[in-house]
Amino acid sequence: MPLPLLFSVRNMNLLSDSRRIFHWFMATLTAVGSTILLVSTGVNSTTAGMVFLVLVVWSASQAGIWTSLYAAVLFAASFDFFFLPPTHTFRIDGIQQWVALISFLASCVVAGRLAERARRKTQEAEQRREDVERLYTLSQEMMLYEDAAGLMAEMPAMIHRIFALDGVVLYSRDEDHFFSSTSDLPMSIQASLSSVSMGLSPTHALLGEITAMPLVMGMRPVGALGWRPAILSREIATAVTAQAAIAMTRAVAIEASARLEAAREGERLRTALIDSITHELRTPLTSIRAAATTLLQGEGLDESAQQELVAIVDEESSRLDALIGEAVEMAEIDANVLQVHAVPQHTRLLLEHAVEKSQAALASHHVVIGIEEPDTPAWFDPQLLGRVLRHLLENAARYCPPGSRIALRSRRIGNKLEFSVEDNGPGIDPVDLPLIFEKFYRGKKSAGKGTGMGLAIARAIVSVHGGYIEATSSPAEGTVFRFWVPLVEKESSGAA
Repeated sequence: MPLPLLFSVRNMNLLSDSRRIFHWFMATLTAVGSTILLVSTGVNSTTAGMVFLVLVVWSASQAGIWTSLYAAVLFAASFDFFFLPPTHTFRIDGIQQWVALISFLASCVVAGRLAERARRKTQEAEQRREDVERLYTLSQEMMLYEDAAGLMAEMPAMIHRIFALDGVVLYSRDEDHFFSSTSDLPMSIQASLSSVSMGLSPTHALLGEITAMPLVMGMRPVGALGWRPAILSREIATAVTAQAAIAMTRAVAIEASARLEAAREGERLRTALIDSITHELRTPLTSIRAAATTLLQGEGLDESAQQELVAIVDEESSRLDALIGEAVEMAEIDANVLQVHAVPQHTRLLLEHAVEKSQAALASHHVVIGIEEPDTPAWFDPQLLGRVLRHLLENAARYCPPGSRIALRSRRIGNKLEFSVEDNGPGIDPVDLPLIFEKFYRGKKSAGKGTGMGLAIARAIVSVHGGYIEATSSPAEGTVFRFWVPLVEKESSGAA
């Protein structure tokens, strides 16, 4: 037997022996004290017998049947010596005295048995109440876990703590793994738990230390649960193992359902992507094809009409190129192939380059660039952040009326580098604002504008760079997009 368990058993035995000695001592003290009090007050034999009988019942209700029998013997001796004539002697004269003594002893035994039975029933009821409370607590704590791995890792510690055990070990057949609340479980016990999980017997004692029971859900064994010492009743052990099996099966089912839902959501997103890309690509292709066909026929077209058709081809080709670019960017993000290649650069150069790249979209808008000085070089990926800024600039240009102002700013806040794109356009509907960074989401005001990928791409790029992005909007003041990335002013060892 392991030392911790041996010490625990010895401590329990010593505590039980000490309690038993204390009860017998108190019974003796009660018998002596009550006898002295009754003799000093001069009560008659009937009153003394009733008092002694009440004390026997009380000792049975507090300490058990054996202590009450011991007290009954002491009280009978006191009753005979001090109250049955001839007094001050253990000799009994006459049948009446014998009947009184025997009746007193019989009454003490019967009353003590009844009191002991009542005490035991009370203890059993209290124990059942505590067991129900513990089972309820265990079920509530296990219900908090929806991932099977987390539940199985914490379950032994839960049972250990709630039922005040010395050690608990759990074996999962599906995972073929052991989870324990202690680290001193021999390998032989772990091997035996695997065989117990097959359900060959309802309970099993392993090396005299661990009591084990299989975990069964319906007809399927899901594992085994072992604990020490063997202080759980058969009913409670059955309830605990049943709850553990149900909780494990529930967590596995929730995980499977989540994976299935994720697969369905992924399929839905792929379908939405295909539908969106197909629709968005077909629109410029249709315009390009119609313009090209008309140019090829060339009948009745003057130079002005030809120039207009060429402009349509050029505009729609640019739009088609942008759509393909966004689709490629989204594919890169979904494939997790984006990498940060940081180089030292001034933020002004980054902002000016982003405006230059978006010049076609910003041609009818007034762009303001604001840089907080000093603009010392910082380490970041200008390609990634440039793509974010272009998405935000083109998004602002798409929804703002011609001639409106778009402000592009940067500043340093503590250990972060902040960028913002502000416009004085119509703003974003409060219903749409929490969803604008989701893939393929297009709000009420965006009918026919964009693919719903630009802001999702921007958020993903900022996240890969180690930052975050947010948007605030007001119908009276327009919209502000802000994003932050870590401010690095010296080359780090991980910079590419």
